[in-house]
Amino acid sequence: MPSRAVRLRAELGKYAAVSGVATLVALILFNFLVHGFGVDSSAPLSGQPYLAYVLAHSVGMVISYHGSRNWAFRHRPPTHADGGWTAYAAINVATMVLPVACLWFSRGALNLDGPVADNVSANLIGAALGLGARFYLFRIFVFKRPIALVEIYEDPVVPVGE
Repeated sequence: MPSRAVRLRAELGKYAAVSGVATLVALILFNFLVHGFGVDSSAPLSGQPYLAYVLAHSVGMVISYHGSRNWAFRHRPPTHADGGWTAYAAINVATMVLPVACLWFSRGALNLDGPVADNVSANLIGAALGLGARFYLFRIFVFKRPIALVEIYEDPVVPVGE
């Protein structure tokens, strides 16, 4: 059986790959919704960057859940009736506050509303802050490690000297 550090490293690598794909999809969708792709300079949600961020990253969340459930954490059986979807969505919504706050700060406090500022604040700084929090929370609440029978029946730590 691989050591805990090896398993953690493998999970982290797979999770990072899944998150990378989901983030790329969300990044492209966000930029299209807020800034357009330069075709006619009109974007569907140009005046609503926060709504665009939530919509784009909701699509990314669905991609991320399926990649995490079916690949990154495939070896961790579901412990929730819905496969962990509700807890996964709740954690994503809660941690989405971080990038949205970064976007708000950049736009509201610094008056920066260009594509570079939006992407640095929300999709780089904010996403990095949320990534670590989500990985930890997903492992604890959504993709729980099954407990081996050996762990259940092992004797508690025997005091020294006995």
